[in-house]
Amino acid sequence: MLFVLQSIVVGLAVAFLVVLIRPDLLPAIGRDPGAPASYADAVELSAPAVASVRTTRLVEYTAPGDERTRFRVENAFGSAVVIGSEGYLVTNFHVIAEAAEIRVQLADGRFANPEVVGVDAETDLALLKVDVGTLPEISLGNSSLLRIGDVVLAIGNPYGLSKSVTQGIVSATGRNSLATLTTFQDFIQTDAAINAGNSGGALVNVAGELVGLNTAILAQDASTEGIGFAIPVDLVRGVVDEIKQHGRVIRGYLGLQPDDMTTAERDALGIEGNVGILLGIVFEDSPAAAAGLRQGDVIIAINGEEILSERQAQLVVAGTSPGDEVEIVGIRDGQRFGTTVIATERSGFARN
Repeated sequence: MLFVLQSIVVGLAVAFLVVLIRPDLLPAIGRDPGAPASYADAVELSAPAVASVRTTRLVEYTAPGDERTRFRVENAFGSAVVIGSEGYLVTNFHVIAEAAEIRVQLADGRFANPEVVGVDAETDLALLKVDVGTLPEISLGNSSLLRIGDVVLAIGNPYGLSKSVTQGIVSATGRNSLATLTTFQDFIQTDAAINAGNSGGALVNVAGELVGLNTAILAQDASTEGIGFAIPVDLVRGVVDEIKQHGRVIRGYLGLQPDDMTTAERDALGIEGNVGILLGIVFEDSPAAAAGLRQGDVIIAINGEEILSERQAQLVVAGTSPGDEVEIVGIRDGQRFGTTVIATERSGFARN
């Protein structure tokens, strides 16, 4: 009897380890063990929440040899994702920018004219709302958990071909400095095929959860292939919440224009490691100027967070609210100092 009990315990332990370490060795429940691997379940969960966006714009032009200003109608396609069952959809700002008419076609084939709830050009996001009853909304994932090599699916409306799905992997995360694409950049890079019309569509994981909003591809004239970018869902979630609450995104502003530092600059100032950014400009009459910050100061921490790059500083400052006390630690003339800056509201495309 004891031997039987020991055998059962050992068997359960082995089964537990297999489930924990190598779940791929177990046959999929409800599926033929001999069937090929498929992402159909992920598509089935997420695709009903992906809609097509059709826009009409009046484009001003001047014909060769004719000085008269004329207008032509330009039609374009994009995508959007239902993120609220009551009719909220998120898409890219550039998909709807300057559109004279916006039409949304839902996954079930119905058309609707959406209301533009609000936009945030600095992250290239826009929130739309349609009044057509309850809609299937997508489940939001966690983009901070993405790893290079994770499988992702791009679902959208490329070239007007609705409900198109492409598959790839996460090639990189935290991509920035992509020309003038957006002010705030923290892109997911993927090799899932993204084409014209995919903008605003869903990038989902194998569980069918939204992890990003497909936004751009690397310039096609560079003969590139398989390099696309998506806005991480963690950023999308925050922007959408702000637009729902205020109709716009409210960000903090200090009045700084910092630059990344080179190793040589850090060595010359006796700064160890990769910490620190250099203040290239402190704008007059700004909160930073009022707090005593000067051009040439080195900022090493904001609100207790070590600052390693201009992009990081920009995101930290943008995450503050007007009226917040922002604690700055810096170095001036070889001496460490601290000051408190009272943030005001960022307007337009102001710097930090």
